[in-house]
Amino acid sequence: MATIAVRSASGRKCTPDNQSDFCTVLKLDNLVSINQSAANDFIKLYLGNLTVIKNPIMSQDLPVSDQVNVTVLAQIFKDTTNSYKYLYFLSLLDILKRRNFDTLSSISFREIIVEMLANAWYPHNYFQLSFGKQDQIANKLDTLELEITEPILKFIDTDKKLLRNTINNQNIDDIISDINRYVSYRLIRPFFSQETRGIKDYDVNPSIINLANSQFDSKKPLYSFNAEDQKNCNAIILHPDWIQYLEKNYTIVKGWASWEWLNYMQQRNPSTPNVVNKIFMPQQRDSLTNQTKYWKTILNYQDIECIYSQVKLQKDEISLDHYLPWSFVAHDQLWNLIPTTKSANSSKSNNLPSEKYFNSFVELQHIGLTIAYQNISQSQWLKYTESFVSELKVSQSNDLLNLEILRNAYQITTLPLISLATMQGFSPDWVYA
Repeated sequence: MATIAVRSASGRKCTPDNQSDFCTVLKLDNLVSINQSAANDFIKLYLGNLTVIKNPIMSQDLPVSDQVNVTVLAQIFKDTTNSYKYLYFLSLLDILKRRNFDTLSSISFREIIVEMLANAWYPHNYFQLSFGKQDQIANKLDTLELEITEPILKFIDTDKKLLRNTINNQNIDDIISDINRYVSYRLIRPFFSQETRGIKDYDVNPSIINLANSQFDSKKPLYSFNAEDQKNCNAIILHPDWIQYLEKNYTIVKGWASWEWLNYMQQRNPSTPNVVNKIFMPQQRDSLTNQTKYWKTILNYQDIECIYSQVKLQKDEISLDHYLPWSFVAHDQLWNLIPTTKSANSSKSNNLPSEKYFNSFVELQHIGLTIAYQNISQSQWLKYTESFVSELKVSQSNDLLNLEILRNAYQITTLPLISLATMQGFSPDWVYA
C-alpha cells in the first residue's frame, strides 16, 4: 500500500508523531481502485488545510495513545456489510462534539438512532443513494412521515437540529428496537474478540454487555451499557479515556471514519457522480454569484430566450437552472448551468428535462462560450471553461467553440447520467407547461 507525505498549511512536513495540528501520513490504495475522483474530492473536503505532495488517495492512520487501544478502534468497521456501524460511530462523534465532550452523561439509544436517521436522511432523500441491497436504513426512513421545512431543504439547518426534532417527534420505538438489535453491541466486539470467538450468535450480545461492564476499567472498551441485560439496556456510557482521546483527535478520527464511510458508499454507488458531496450534509449551498456574472455578461452582448418557456430573458431577472438536477450532480459547475425564467426553473425543480431540450441546451452553452471567448480576457476565459474541459473531456478550451465537438461531448457525458438518474428515481421527460 502506497504512502504519501503531506504538509500543513504552514509548509511544515507532517510525520506520524506530529499530529496535533492535523499533520498525518496518509496511506492510499482502497478507494483509488474504486473511484479516484471520489478520493480526490475527499481530500479537498476533509483535508483542505493540507498540501498533498504525491498522489492524494488514502486511508488514514489514527493517532497512537498510551491510554486507549487505538488498534482495536481501527477494526470496528472490519467486515461490515451494512451502513449501521458507520452511521452509529459518526453519530456518536456528532453527539460528543455537540455536548462539548461531556464525560458525565450517558447517551441513550434513542438519541444515537435519531442522529443516525438524520445523517442518513440527506444521502437517501436528497440524493437517493443506495446503502446496500440488504441494508434497511432507507426503508426505516421511508416509514417516517416527516414534515420537512425550508431550513432543512435549504441546508440552513446545519446542526440538523430541526431534522433531529422532526424525527424524534415520530413514533420510532420499533425503528430504535430494530436498528439497535445488534449495532450497539457488535460495534465494540473487536475489544473482546478473543472472549467472543466461537460463541453462538445469540450469546454474543449478552456476552459483550457483560464484558463491557465488568472490564470497563481494565479493558477500556469504547463504552459500556447502563444495564446488565439487553432488555433493560437503553443507553451507553463512553469511557472517559476514550472521550479524552476523541476530543484531542476529533478532526483526524472524524476524517478517518468519514473516509471509511465514503469507501463503503462508493462501492455501493459505483456509477453515481460526486458521491463524496452527497453523503454528508452541506454546511450551505454555494453561492452562484460567479456563474450569474458569467451569464449576465453574455446577455450584455446578445438576446437569449429561455430554452423551456421561449420567453426573452431579462438580465436582472434570470434564474440559473441546473440542467441535470443539483440533487443528482451535487455541484454548481458552469457546464451544467443555463439562464432561465424564474417560473421555468421553479417548475422544473428536481426533474430531468425532456430530450427535446437537449439541442437547445447545447446551442445555448455554445452561444455563451463563443461570446465569452470574444469579449473577456484569456485568463478569465480559461477559468470559466475549466469545468467544461474536465467534465466534458474535451482536449482543450478552444474545442468548446466547435458546436459539433461540444454537442458530441455533451451527448457522451449527459445522456448516461440522465439514464442513471432515472434509474435512481428522478422523474424523467419533464416539459414546461
